[in-house]
Amino acid sequence: MLTATVLGSGMAFLDSTVVTVALPAIGSDLDTGLSGLQWIVNGYMITLSALILLSGSLSDRFGRVRLFMAGVVAFALASVLCTFAPTLEWLVAGRVVQGVGGAMMTPGSLAILQAGFREKDRARAIGAWSGLTGVAGAVGPFLGGWLVQIGDWRLIFLINVPTAAAVLLISWFKVPESRDSGADHGLDYTGALLGVLALGGITYALIQWGAAGATPAVLTAAAVGVLALAAFVLAEARGRHPMLPLGIFSSVPFSVTNAATVLVYGALGPMLFLLVIFLQEVGGYSPIAAGAASLPITVLMLLLSARSGKLAARIGPRPQLLVGPLLLAGGFLLLARLEPDAPYLTGVLPGVLLVALGLASAVAPLTATVLASAPERHAGLASGVNNTFARGAQLIGVAAVPVAAGIGSGGEGGDGSASASAIAQGFGSAMLILAGMCALAALCALALPRRSALRAERGMRARPAAGHEAEGAVAPQPPTAPSRFCGTTEPPWQSCPGSSAGTEQDTPGGDGR
Repeated sequence: MLTATVLGSGMAFLDSTVVTVALPAIGSDLDTGLSGLQWIVNGYMITLSALILLSGSLSDRFGRVRLFMAGVVAFALASVLCTFAPTLEWLVAGRVVQGVGGAMMTPGSLAILQAGFREKDRARAIGAWSGLTGVAGAVGPFLGGWLVQIGDWRLIFLINVPTAAAVLLISWFKVPESRDSGADHGLDYTGALLGVLALGGITYALIQWGAAGATPAVLTAAAVGVLALAAFVLAEARGRHPMLPLGIFSSVPFSVTNAATVLVYGALGPMLFLLVIFLQEVGGYSPIAAGAASLPITVLMLLLSARSGKLAARIGPRPQLLVGPLLLAGGFLLLARLEPDAPYLTGVLPGVLLVALGLASAVAPLTATVLASAPERHAGLASGVNNTFARGAQLIGVAAVPVAAGIGSGGEGGDGSASASAIAQGFGSAMLILAGMCALAALCALALPRRSALRAERGMRARPAAGHEAEGAVAPQPPTAPSRFCGTTEPPWQSCPGSSAGTEQDTPGGDGR
């Protein structure tokens, strides 16, 4: 069970990192510039961000292993399409389908583990899953750079096929099926569709605005995206089975922490995207060297995340949610001064280390605060919302920050291509924008209640209303952060969004095995 879930989720994590390293090679081969590279990243993120919450409900209804395997199949077939894509359009189409598969795989992995392991063993199983998938993210830059240098960028997608075959074989023969017989069978297809339209329209408008200016197509896409977003909020407010119940935002800590998540990950995504391109196109780094440049972020996250979570549990999340984003901002300020010929040790590494320390300080408290601020029965939903916001913020950040920094409009010709000089000139401005976003995230921490107030609020939620005491009611316990989780792609998952995996209704015997 662990092998199947780690390989499946690791395949998605690995793909997200190797693709970033290969972007310059892809752009050269397919004759596309910055706008095309943005679409290669964001095509995946659009469907992934919009469908994560829905996939949790689908797995409860139709079977967790079944949906997980369907996601693996979709991801593998999309990887084949990406491998043999003759044009940018075909590659982006493959990435969109990969996002659908990734949305089914990653949260489904957690639901399988929760339902398949005894309660006393679940924490260790999820810790192993977290650490091993984090290692996949660490291996990605080296593997992606090596494959690009020895062969062709298409190999980064082809390696998913044998991995997917192994996952399917193990899942079919060795992983028992589970579903939630008491789950609400209402599914929010309308919300999912409106979410895709909103993210797609806004992303298209932002990317193409930098490439071609305010054309009728860009303005139309922006209008469609904004209207779809408004319709999404209305549908979630009035729908019978919303995948994003708006009432969950009534908690001030929950809303404030999610706002900080949006700002932190909205800054992290563009940084990882632009740094690899800058180092290769401007600094003359090889693909392996450019990929390895951000490796300290992954390593420090793996080493320090557990300690950060324990510290936040002892002193409260507020100090770390203040210091962490400020460290991130300091790292971005150092990177803003990066010169094309700067040595790695004195030019790149100091900023990367500050970014790594900021993430290690902030990610575990962000997740713990989000989960502690929501009722226990909404723990899966809270985790899914936080991850969806993080991925959506990365999506919008990668689309918007280059435009705001003037990189996309500084290309050669009107096709959106960005020259090395345009990237060099706009990189510093982009890092300053990201530093400002992280400073705002630090201000969000000041809006959090102090530790005593947060505990009081949690106790009020746990206490039944007068005259309505539920027999056997149990106060929710503060969540524990998973050990050694790499949070460079999204916050840690504590439970599958929309899933009640691991409860007594999972199996007839109720023992969770």
